[in-house]
Amino acid sequence: MSSVVFSVVLVVHVLAGLGVIGLVLMQHGKGADMGAAFGSGASGSLFGSSGSANFLSRTTAALAAVFFVTSLSLSYLAGQKAPESKSVMEGAVPATVPVVPAVGENQDSKSKDIPR
Repeated sequence: MSSVVFSVVLVVHVLAGLGVIGLVLMQHGKGADMGAAFGSGASGSLFGSSGSANFLSRTTAALAAVFFVTSLSLSYLAGQKAPESKSVMEGAVPATVPVVPAVGENQDSKSKDIPR
C-alpha cells in the first residue's frame, strides 16, 4: 500500500515540476513590455495583454505549492519505509591476505617474530 501511495505522489511531483517549468517558460520577462512599446507587437498574447501575467503567475504559484507539498510528502514517505536491506558492509566477507616474506629477507632472523 505504501509503495502505491509513493508512486502516485512521485507521478504528481514530476507532473507538477514539468508544469512549473512550462509555465515559467511561457511567461513574459520584465523587459517584454518595453519591446512591445517600440513596435515589436508581442504584447497581445493568448490571454490578453494584462490577463496573461495574472493567470500565468497564479497558476505557477499553485503548481509550485503542489511541488513543495509533494516534495515534503516524498521525503516523509521515504523515511517511513521499512528498511528492506541492511548495510552493505554487514554482508561483506573479510578478505584474507597471505603474508609473503619480502625479497632478500633472512628467514633465520628474528624479524619474522615482529607482528605486522
